[in-house]
Amino acid sequence: MQTALAPEFQGTDAGREAEAILRKCVHCGFCTATCPTYQLLGDELDGPRGRIYLIKQVLEGATPTRDTQRHLDRCLTCRNCETTCPSGVQYGHLIDIGRQVVEAKVPRPPAEARTRAWLRRGLTSPLFGPAMRLGQSVRGWLPASLQAKVPERRDAGAWPKRSHARKVLLLEGCVQPSMAPNINSATARVLDAAGIECVLARG
Repeated sequence: MQTALAPEFQGTDAGREAEAILRKCVHCGFCTATCPTYQLLGDELDGPRGRIYLIKQVLEGATPTRDTQRHLDRCLTCRNCETTCPSGVQYGHLIDIGRQVVEAKVPRPPAEARTRAWLRRGLTSPLFGPAMRLGQSVRGWLPASLQAKVPERRDAGAWPKRSHARKVLLLEGCVQPSMAPNINSATARVLDAAGIECVLARG
């Protein structure tokens, strides 16, 4: 993809990295087939190819808007698109650069900025687990909007006891142990059946 960076990004690390990534994109659209937000919303700007165009426009000097920010925000950063890209576009790195640039140029409404700051601190806090358990214990009395965000308490299930020569490191994540503890144990059981031992990376 031909790119002409705006003067403010020329010669910067972020500009050089973004330009190298942008030049690899050949607009093929294979990425849209594996993008969950594109599959759900069907909007080109909510898929990797559309977001790449938005980031390219901003880096070339176009003024980003709240719409630009909204489309970049909707990306889950799952990087599933990278698995189908024949050109090896590092979309995950590019979306990080694009979000940082847009965040500096487009102010968020105060309520949204406060919510995002609270989530940033709260989801990684050691108090998240106890707070989630408290929410789950009173889930029936919560308003419907909060009930949708607090999953019912689930048993993690049995963790395999066998030891195998092949091992894989399993990351616990920040919210998964409290919200969906059965995912890791189910993964461990599936891999155990295939002769692979899961080792939890704690801390």
